[in-house]
Amino acid sequence: MKLIKTTFFAAIITFIRIASGFIAVKAVAMFTGPAGVAIIGQFTNFMTIILTVSNGAINTGVVKYTAEFKGSEYKLKKLFSTALRISISCSLFIGVILLGLSKYLSELILKSPIYTNAITVLGLTIIFYSLNTLLISILNGKEQIKKYTVVNSASSVIGLLFTVVLVFFYKIQGALYSIVLSQSVIFFVTLFFVAKSNWFSWSYFKRPFDISLAKKLGGYSIMTLVSVFTAPVVQMVLRDMVITKIGVDSAGYWQGVMRVSDGYLLLITTALSTYYLPRLSSLKTNKDLRKEIFYGYKIILPTVLFGCIMIFFLRFLIIKILYTPDFMEMEKLFFFQLVGDFFKIAAWIIAYLMLAKAMTKLFIITEIVFSLIYLILGYICVDLFGLSGLTIAFAINYFIYFVYMVFNFRELIFYKNE
Repeated sequence: MKLIKTTFFAAIITFIRIASGFIAVKAVAMFTGPAGVAIIGQFTNFMTIILTVSNGAINTGVVKYTAEFKGSEYKLKKLFSTALRISISCSLFIGVILLGLSKYLSELILKSPIYTNAITVLGLTIIFYSLNTLLISILNGKEQIKKYTVVNSASSVIGLLFTVVLVFFYKIQGALYSIVLSQSVIFFVTLFFVAKSNWFSWSYFKRPFDISLAKKLGGYSIMTLVSVFTAPVVQMVLRDMVITKIGVDSAGYWQGVMRVSDGYLLLITTALSTYYLPRLSSLKTNKDLRKEIFYGYKIILPTVLFGCIMIFFLRFLIIKILYTPDFMEMEKLFFFQLVGDFFKIAAWIIAYLMLAKAMTKLFIITEIVFSLIYLILGYICVDLFGLSGLTIAFAINYFIYFVYMVFNFRELIFYKNE
């Protein structure tokens, strides 16, 4: 599977995601305003953490070992059966916690008990999300990119329909319900496509629990959990700080520019996740790894740079189309956010080696250290520059991260000897 081919299918997913995501953002902005966008951003970060934990954070491991065990039906059966048992156990455990602590979590995360029911519904339906994530990871690892594209596209469309309808009738609470329910409904779509695959058989999921495989998946779980407990938590802390120091509307502006950033980078991040992890996992020599990395830089970085330039010059139009006049203040946040985006992707092309080669210790250290640097820079820069300080901190943090990645993998990148 070549990067260009994968990028083409990633572009289809991205186009549908961007279109549906931006329509959803427009609906939320119109009916809830900047304050509503801030609250939904806080809930989305909370969802990211909960949903990752709900299947034991084994997604990356399932993708990696599905690709690695491609020629062995016996190993794949052990992998899928073990992963299924982990997913079900973790989702049931997390579901019980959400049901028991729904009111407390609503007050802690969203500063109000009125969102208790949304968290309760999440607890009741989270097992479907967990199973859906497992099946999508299997499709990714098997490099069935066409099915992967259809499923992800369907997920975006379903999410859009839920958002528009529920936000129209129930405002902020409707937006929260749409995030929760759409994640679960898509499981049945994914199951349909996976069951139609020529490799699929229920026997793949009936093998006994394999402790050795569970330990291997556990290494990836640790990396994923560290990642998911750093970035979203840092965003939640910084958002709460902005709400306290500057105001909830300012937090909404920051959330708005991050949604634009996430939207146009979907093409790149989707291509990286669907191509790079299986590809780098299968390569054995430094020569092949170096060739793949430079190939990625040749294709991806010019695309990112072009996207950053276009987004910057069209920022006023983007705000008018995607949001409302109330969001025009976010215009001043674009420049440093885009600089940070460029260095983030430049660093990620190298950083994927840590996932592909199970460099658990290095991955954990870098995630924690650079999340703390971002948090500290965020507090300092907000005091110095106001709301723009958040994007300045973002750009500085990812520039340092990129320099560190180049330095850490310098022998692989610059030296030809094996």
